[in-house]
Amino acid sequence: MKRVFYFIILLCPIFLTKGFAQKPNIVYILADDLGIGDVSAYNSNGKIQTPNIDQLTKSGVRFNDAHTTSSVCTPTRYGIMTGRYNWRTTLKKGVLHGYDTPLIDPKRETVASFLKKQGYETGIVGKWHLGWNWGNIEAGENKVNFATKVQNGPNSLGFDYSFCIPASLDMPPYAYVENGFCTAIPKDSIAGMTGIRLFRAGLAAPDFKPEEVLGKFTEKALGFINQHAKKDKPFFLYFPLAAPHTPILPTGKFVGKSNVSPYGDFVLMVDDVVRQVTETLKKNGIYENTIIVFGSDNGFANPADLKAQLSKGHNPSMMYRGLKTDIFEGGHRVPFIVSWGKNIKTPKVSNQLVCTTDFFRTVAELNNAKVDDNVAEDSFSFLSEITGKKTNFAKREAVIHHSSDGFFAIRRGNWKLIMCSHSGGNGKPKETSEEAKTLPPIQLYDLSTDIGETKNVYEKHPAIVKELTDLLTKNIKDGRSTKGANQTNEGPAYWTQLTWLKE
Repeated sequence: MKRVFYFIILLCPIFLTKGFAQKPNIVYILADDLGIGDVSAYNSNGKIQTPNIDQLTKSGVRFNDAHTTSSVCTPTRYGIMTGRYNWRTTLKKGVLHGYDTPLIDPKRETVASFLKKQGYETGIVGKWHLGWNWGNIEAGENKVNFATKVQNGPNSLGFDYSFCIPASLDMPPYAYVENGFCTAIPKDSIAGMTGIRLFRAGLAAPDFKPEEVLGKFTEKALGFINQHAKKDKPFFLYFPLAAPHTPILPTGKFVGKSNVSPYGDFVLMVDDVVRQVTETLKKNGIYENTIIVFGSDNGFANPADLKAQLSKGHNPSMMYRGLKTDIFEGGHRVPFIVSWGKNIKTPKVSNQLVCTTDFFRTVAELNNAKVDDNVAEDSFSFLSEITGKKTNFAKREAVIHHSSDGFFAIRRGNWKLIMCSHSGGNGKPKETSEEAKTLPPIQLYDLSTDIGETKNVYEKHPAIVKELTDLLTKNIKDGRSTKGANQTNEGPAYWTQLTWLKE
């Protein structure tokens, strides 16, 4: 009997290294403003080749029907962190900026704090864009004490380590903040720029050079992996990039490499980040038991020069209508790939409807952990799509979309109902345009026959309109779209296009 016991003890390390008992590491790489058509695995007609992102699909699942919670940055990042739609907060439209206060309630469970409870070491390297409290009472460029520690940032929300910039790469203040402290004090004023090198004027730290940000983030992320690969505990690294968002800043060997545009070159730099992460995981012997999630926070952004891409025969939105900010598919349908070494033996293309909020319950199921009623209210697990195993977790059947100007759409099956006459964002037709005034107040599209959202058929299907309107109304009023006790939304309970919700 003793021999059997000793044999089992000797085998335990083998089981752990093979991933039978050890929890997987998780690396979530989030590109910024990368269109679904910019990834060559999705776009066979694209002119930009992304071999390293494509490689993830060979040991993973490529989701064809994946959506962000919103067609702009901050709301999507909120959804990833909390498993909850952003419009349930006080942020009903738009995004935060570099001096804005926190969007995430300090008492709310985040995916980072949740994974810490499951035994994970947690880190974030990249663009935060969810607000925090600078060293002052009232936010504002001239009132910030940059020498003091920021409050209610990543380290207060479950991250053991953080190295971030406050918001987008074109938003001041321009500074690196590591574990709550600026690595150098912002003191130099820089002028604003327009076009693909868009900058907003503001303060910058002396160690902050925009063209070096992607490289600096990568250096810190790889350092985090190298450090934690040697530990017994699994790790979660959230790696939200600030590229290929404006300013478009390809450097070195990548300048001109795409043969498409500076934006295309910048996309290739993002692709190379994926290569470096993958190679670092392999060098540390942990690639096979690391889940890599790759996605984008919304669709392609027009300031990155859409005309230049189209002139070379490259369409970042492919056949989908719209761009970043819009309620149309091009605004929120994104590349989404999940890789897991040899644990996914057969590559797969999934048509399961998923949303970026769904990451939360997926890792909860992965850890066989319970989620409370006031946690991840809009998150559904897609783990069964990765493992191929049956699950007791409900799959997503409907998703609510949201535009930059705060307009809603709801999708279930092939039907998509848009609660406005226009794009909901910066695309055509704009809300204030003469064209929008002549159009029907709502839009209904059958995506099975009209993926380009060109034929509004709302008049032909009043029953579908009512069903989707009722479902949208219920999901909003209930404070959740998953099963569980009803929750409370923050902020005003009225949205302009949903007049029946007015209290």
